[in-house]
Amino acid sequence: MALLRSFAHRPFTLIWSGQTISRLGDSLYRIALSWWVLEKTGSAAIMGTVLIFSFTPMLIFSLIGGIAVDRFPRIRVMILSDVLRGVTVLVVSLLAFARLLEVWHIFTASVVFGLVDAFFQPAYTAVVPEITPRELLPSANSLTSLSMQLANVAGPAVGAALVSLGGTPLGFAIDSVSFFISAACLLPLLKLPLPPRGGMANLRLLSDLKVGVKVVFGSPWLWITIALAALSNVTLSGPMSVSAPFLINDNLGRDVKALGMVYSFSSAGSVLAALWLGRYDRLRRRGVFLYLAWIAASLAVAAFGLSIPFEAILAAAVVQGACISAVGLIWINTLQEMVPGDLLGRVSSIDNLGSFALLPVGYAVAGLLTDQAGAPLVFLVGGLISAGLTAIGLLHPAIRKVD
Repeated sequence: MALLRSFAHRPFTLIWSGQTISRLGDSLYRIALSWWVLEKTGSAAIMGTVLIFSFTPMLIFSLIGGIAVDRFPRIRVMILSDVLRGVTVLVVSLLAFARLLEVWHIFTASVVFGLVDAFFQPAYTAVVPEITPRELLPSANSLTSLSMQLANVAGPAVGAALVSLGGTPLGFAIDSVSFFISAACLLPLLKLPLPPRGGMANLRLLSDLKVGVKVVFGSPWLWITIALAALSNVTLSGPMSVSAPFLINDNLGRDVKALGMVYSFSSAGSVLAALWLGRYDRLRRRGVFLYLAWIAASLAVAAFGLSIPFEAILAAAVVQGACISAVGLIWINTLQEMVPGDLLGRVSSIDNLGSFALLPVGYAVAGLLTDQAGAPLVFLVGGLISAGLTAIGLLHPAIRKVD
């Protein structure tokens, strides 16, 4: 199968295996954390604050992280990131087992996660085309997305079962182990003859950053899409991350297993999209395709706020997951094609900063509005606003010309 071609390349297989295990652990952690916060505080605002503590350090340090991964060995950056995250979650799990875990501990752990992600994410984006032959990149990117979504399909269901049977501490502990396994999978890649990085000797923060910014603003496809993502992430990620547990618990009267089903069905849609897109070496009219998928995902999120049966919400979750996966795959493929390899870390970090700059605001607003007006309204209004913004972006000729 064309989708599986990159598995013939051992370095990619190693990095893919480690990340798949790590992402499965993350899925367990997210379910356990969401339910722990709900049971501990019953506050959507606190849920939003936890996510703000995760994303704010990532945003603050993302530009530095992008420059660092263009200057230092990317595999070493990733190994150090995995070890730090593994130790952090291990401490959280031990506190939870001892019944000593408090909200401020979660805030602290979230800050560490956000800081480390500022370095890990641009390193991963940049290292995949560095270790993978160019003709295998569409397969590699699809398999990367597929691993994340497969983990997200199994993770919520397994995480919900663990929370029901063994409590949240076990979910935290398994996530900790997954990070150490991921680091172990990366160790053999240290022997690869990768291009040397500049290191501290040639480090010029401002000039390095200006080069990355120039690349982004030199392409309307890049800066328009990043700007719209910043706005749309407020209206889409806020409801899905903050309001979903309260929609399930307060409005639908269901338990953590139903929450796990919603996230799993969303990820199942993403798997289907990754399998389909992975069959193609190159899609045509990618600009139009990406934006139409984005609009469809937004309308699916809006459907969560309607008075519809739980089964219909699961169907909307499948559509939302499939369309978001299509958006992400098309975006990463175009990014890797348009940006030179030695600048990809910086541009990736600018992408992360720009796309997620307003996400803490989205988490805060979603939390407050959920407490005040209810989760259904947050979903309905957020989805419709995102669909409208994306439709406006599609009017720009530079977007429609991306092939």
